[in-house]
Amino acid sequence: MTAPDRAASGKALIRGRSWWCRQAWLPEGLASDVRLSADADGRFTDVQTGVGATGQDTQLPGIVLPGFADAHSHAFHRALRGRTHSDGGTFWTWRDLMYSVAAQLDPDSYRALATAVYAESALAGVTCIGEFHYLHHGPGGTPYDDPNAMGEALREAAAAAGIRLTLLDAAYLSGGLHADGHQPLNSVQERFADADIDTWAQRSDALQPDPNVRIGVAVHSVRAVPAEHLARIGEVAAGRPLHVHLSEQPAENETCQAVYGCSPTELLDRHGLLGPATTAVHATHLTDNDIAILGARRVSVCLCPSTEADLADGLPPTGPLLAAGVRLCAGSDQHVAADLLAEARGVELHERLRTGRRGTVSPAALLNALTTAGHAALGWPEAGRLEVGAPADLVAIEDSSPRTAGTEPSQIIMTAGTADIRTVVVGGATVVTDGRHVLGDIGKLIDEALALLDEPIGAAPGSVRSGQ
Repeated sequence: MTAPDRAASGKALIRGRSWWCRQAWLPEGLASDVRLSADADGRFTDVQTGVGATGQDTQLPGIVLPGFADAHSHAFHRALRGRTHSDGGTFWTWRDLMYSVAAQLDPDSYRALATAVYAESALAGVTCIGEFHYLHHGPGGTPYDDPNAMGEALREAAAAAGIRLTLLDAAYLSGGLHADGHQPLNSVQERFADADIDTWAQRSDALQPDPNVRIGVAVHSVRAVPAEHLARIGEVAAGRPLHVHLSEQPAENETCQAVYGCSPTELLDRHGLLGPATTAVHATHLTDNDIAILGARRVSVCLCPSTEADLADGLPPTGPLLAAGVRLCAGSDQHVAADLLAEARGVELHERLRTGRRGTVSPAALLNALTTAGHAALGWPEAGRLEVGAPADLVAIEDSSPRTAGTEPSQIIMTAGTADIRTVVVGGATVVTDGRHVLGDIGKLIDEALALLDEPIGAAPGSVRSGQ
């Protein structure tokens, strides 16, 4: 069996060979009375429209969409949900709380937490997740016997939850960036960092793809990777997705300008890291020149509206990015909410707040960000569409709930949420039925995973408040 065929409990996932949809969003738009058929390899073999259901079909409720790609995840940040929102402060003070979680995890507890998080993501329609992975080593930065034990825990978690994974292995080499240069690592950041760029490259290269997992590369940020190492990371990333946190906070821009005489975008471009395989995450505080560079290089930008709001990051220049030719995708980032439909429409709603205008990003464009563009950014360009040859991934959304009743079908992405997702299929395997994951009570799984943390969430031991 391939990874999505079996859950952690050992229970085989239910496979369907054909599904009948009253309405389905095909590449050419919404269609009625659709039959989707798949083979034993979990790929669509036939798409018929204007046909009736047969006894062999699994009949799906509501409106059927392609599977969603969560293009930016930090699974362990889920431990902070509901525990930090009354603390005030800034992104930088929140970061100290995040460090307190990172300080406690080991491969076993990380696997348990990530399994629950990925299962919760599946309930939200996610069929592929991009894990921006930088929690690599044990306390003090000591590698585990398997230097990729934490990454392998994420691989196992995705298989248990029944979704695909792109593991974006992040280089993290310095503790921050001040006007006087890069700073030493603090005691928690040592767990993120390899001894040097060569050690990172060797460890990252040891990660191998499998039918359920593809391997990408990440630059954590220009704060965490000195410029002299950027070109090497680009070489390691050749032919694979490359992701980077970009200009999330004004302080990042200010210190980059002070040290390197340019913006973070300009710095990445100088070292050849921007191109069609690159995804810039957040891209909140950009200059006009930054926007022009990202567009010219055909970079994707992953927006994470719930996190950008929760951490008071600001409102990204979505309209200008689109006008420059940037491709948009969406992510959950810190999992402050598990609702990818809300993340997608947040892309448009935040732009309305920024500009005072409606309609910059159409519902169809938001769906593209959530499906086709998101999968392409994660290195699965064949996924995210209901068509012959694509992976048999689909999401059935209830269109007569209190939230969705009366919605024009083409605008379902503007009203539906996780509670309206009834069925999720990944590679032909049914992972969610009637709104319930094959692993059972996911809230209980999350509680059990959080109980593995040794200490209350608070300031990280040895944390250095660098402001960067």
